[in-house]
Amino acid sequence: MLRRLHHEQPDSFAFTSDNQKWAEAQITKYPEGRQASAIIPLLWRAQEQEGWLTRPAIEHVSEMLGLAYIRGLEVATFYFMFQLQPVGSVAHIQICGTTTCMICGAEDLVSVCKEKIAANPHELSADGKFSWEEVECLGACANAPMAQIGKDYYEDLTADKLTQLLDDLAAGKVPVPGPQNGRYASEPLGGLTSLKDQDSGKTQYNASAQLAVDIGDTVKRIDGTEVPLVTPWQGKGANTDAAPAKGKAVKRDPLMPPEGPDGKQGGRVAGEKAAPRNVGASSDGRSEAPGEAPKAMAKAKPKTGSVAPEKADKSVKAQSGKATESAGKKPRMMKAPRKSGADDLKLIKGVGPKLENMLNSMGVFHFDQIAKWGDEEIIWADQNLQGFKGRVSRDDWVEQAKKLAVGEETAFSAKARTDGRYDGGS
Repeated sequence: MLRRLHHEQPDSFAFTSDNQKWAEAQITKYPEGRQASAIIPLLWRAQEQEGWLTRPAIEHVSEMLGLAYIRGLEVATFYFMFQLQPVGSVAHIQICGTTTCMICGAEDLVSVCKEKIAANPHELSADGKFSWEEVECLGACANAPMAQIGKDYYEDLTADKLTQLLDDLAAGKVPVPGPQNGRYASEPLGGLTSLKDQDSGKTQYNASAQLAVDIGDTVKRIDGTEVPLVTPWQGKGANTDAAPAKGKAVKRDPLMPPEGPDGKQGGRVAGEKAAPRNVGASSDGRSEAPGEAPKAMAKAKPKTGSVAPEKADKSVKAQSGKATESAGKKPRMMKAPRKSGADDLKLIKGVGPKLENMLNSMGVFHFDQIAKWGDEEIIWADQNLQGFKGRVSRDDWVEQAKKLAVGEETAFSAKARTDGRYDGGS
């Protein structure tokens, strides 16, 4: 399926202040020079804020991560989780149409969407509340047919059940996700045939549906107010900054572990909201202690040429091509290119027209200048290329420049000359 940006786009995008803080916190999870790894959660947050992913939002996230716009566009257009056109203000319905769901009645669900929402996928309903599309396998084959609505799965659907779900959503209700035929999870329709004594400690709904009910944001957009935003590895949270005034009730942050009867963190109190599994948790699902860095982040060591955390703290933001004092050592610059003329720096993978102009304005005109950079110079350059932090080490400019300086070709430069293109990926 061809995925393109919508023909109508807003003029600009900006995260809400809380979402901006959240996004910046996500970036800190990754070692210096690898911030690009945060692109999917940041794009997802932008989509949750706006409802769909706009071009200004993609470009804004790309700039935050020091990526060329095309890199952000590559990710946004590849994954079907990102909606590239306006969606319903209440919910976007994704009907699974792959084999198991199709056999079990997905076509009937599509017919309901065509009748109650719009005749074609990605069209808004007349009231603007809903939109729909058919997607590939969502991995809930044992509960076919099913649909993803908002963030959650609604399974074991029939045409009548989907109709009722849409009516409830239109009326402002939030239907409980999960199986819609009385099943708890994905056990046989006739009931359990083994492990029948495993009911102790069971919640009202299965784990996924229970979490959605507890958090209460199944189909809500996130504008920074619905769910308190915390960065536990930095010791920050809704209730960590100041003591409450005497006599005033404290609203506990639902993302932090609830207090048990003894006042200590950890015990689940009836009626309290459960903490989302993906916020402030390590890769094995265990929450990190406040102020403790995630384990993956704590163990990560910067590669040669990337900025060590203690040095990164000293860096000063550069302003549009103007070098500033920072970590590392400033490379030797030139006031002007040699008489033979400046080299075409766009033959270095990772350097496009914008970066070439920036380098020239800083005093870098030739391959042999870059070829002489050592670790300290690389650190300095990585920190002073505004909007492209980490690009020097990530694309290994020095090794490329060494070959180009002596007349050799790199795989990229050879292809660029053959194609007649010198965009360098930027």
